[in-house]
Amino acid sequence: MARQRSPDRDKAFELWKDSGGEMKLKDIAAELGISDSQIRKWKNQDEWEQKINSNVTNDKSNVTKTGAPFGNKNAIGNSGNKNPKWGNKNAVGHGPPKGNHNAMTHGFFRKHFPEDVADLAAEIMEKNPIDMLWENITIQYTAIIRAQRLMFVKDQEDMSREVKKETDMGTEYEIQFAWDKHATFLNAQSRAMSTLSSLIRDFDKLANIDDERRLKLEAMKLNVKKVEAEVKKLSGNGNDGPIEIIVKRKGED
Repeated sequence: MARQRSPDRDKAFELWKDSGGEMKLKDIAAELGISDSQIRKWKNQDEWEQKINSNVTNDKSNVTKTGAPFGNKNAIGNSGNKNPKWGNKNAVGHGPPKGNHNAMTHGFFRKHFPEDVADLAAEIMEKNPIDMLWENITIQYTAIIRAQRLMFVKDQEDMSREVKKETDMGTEYEIQFAWDKHATFLNAQSRAMSTLSSLIRDFDKLANIDDERRLKLEAMKLNVKKVEAEVKKLSGNGNDGPIEIIVKRKGED
């Protein structure tokens, strides 16, 4: 027996259609109490984009062009577009509903990529470029904080000893002194901070001046400057000692 079609499937499309394609899928999912992935799946399977586009085309084809009434003088004195090569800019910023122009791209992903990849691509297409940039800033900053916990050096006596190789003759250890570990950490952090700084600069250029996320960026910038200053101080000491390797014979402590 065939599985009955969920009534929420049609409700989801009606909500999206009534919004002119503007309503986010996560908002539709929240209103209907359904997962985001299910809404995305219905959208792609039922071809919502194509349905809206075809309805717009049909509506236009049914309109009878009557022209202006006889004697209409609205055009008197209107010399037309004096710079036709630049085109009509009255429609700038008033394009079709958000997402409509992505129909062909969605079809491309559906045709050539696995379903999970196509679903992910469809979700990404709905994201604002500024939001995507902010997410990358958050991910990068999170990685930096996590690295600080993983690579924490307690004090100058904080030494690490790892087994490098074991043979019949004995065991070879790789020793990292506190200085080595701290230098490695700061160099890695310096590269990560450089990437974060670049992302922050891009966000500053593109985001609105009143974007509340700018306040959070200020704290990030302070940390970037702090680490950069610490790396410069470290580089000035000129201590680039190598990692020490110790070989001990079996039976030795």
